[in-house]
Amino acid sequence: MRLEEIPDSSGLRDKVAIVTGGGAAEQGIGNGRAAAILLAREGARVLVVDQHIELAQATVEMVTGFSGQAAAWEADVTVEADCRQMVSKAVELWGRLDVLDNNVGIGSRGSVVDESPDRWQQVMETNVTSMYLTSKYAIPAMQASGDGGSIVNVASIAALRPRGLTAYSTSKGAVIALTRAMAVDHGAAGIRVNCVAPGPVYTPMVYGRGMSHEARERRKQAAVLNTEGSGWDVGNAVCFLASDRAAYITGQVLVVDGGTTLRGPPRDTS
Repeated sequence: MRLEEIPDSSGLRDKVAIVTGGGAAEQGIGNGRAAAILLAREGARVLVVDQHIELAQATVEMVTGFSGQAAAWEADVTVEADCRQMVSKAVELWGRLDVLDNNVGIGSRGSVVDESPDRWQQVMETNVTSMYLTSKYAIPAMQASGDGGSIVNVASIAALRPRGLTAYSTSKGAVIALTRAMAVDHGAAGIRVNCVAPGPVYTPMVYGRGMSHEARERRKQAAVLNTEGSGWDVGNAVCFLASDRAAYITGQVLVVDGGTTLRGPPRDTS
């Protein structure tokens, strides 16, 4: 092998990416904001999409602070027209689409007995249907660009190890199934589809709901590494899967959890 044949970059420079759920409260670093910043740092042009335009704009300001390229766009990704317009905007701004980071999601607690039908439907629409709708319009745009593309869906380790979050766990399991199905459907077009499954990461969505010091410590100790992750950890995983460094990876679930899923319940030593 000649040295010049060895890849030396992410291949993201001048690519166009959409990051949904790309805002975050104040200066906090959520999964979407981290992904948007990291993709822009690699040279991608990023459309930061959020239901709250001011949060998306705050992310854009962080990107432009280091001379990255980004624009903010307001959309509800459970609405088909919004998803279509979101993709059209990215193509209008930069002429192509290469990367989609599906980052939007909400949580829920309780069993099927506890969960109301309305809340169940809301979780499924937000966590699964949104990814179907964004991908429905992103994939043709990627095909039109002529160089394939990469879709990264954000799931959760709750899909792999359910713990009393039944609607949420079910929705994230569906995200993994959707990821694999799309990888098969669109691989021949050069479109890779992968999934990130975060564990206990400390993001604005988590601490915005309020979390006691004791609860936070329990989350840390659940991981083999005895620590918690951050939005940067998830963003780095998204950036890797979107890049040429993952050019031969598709239909896979990258678990980012500090080893939490490796650990079972405490051993009974009595």
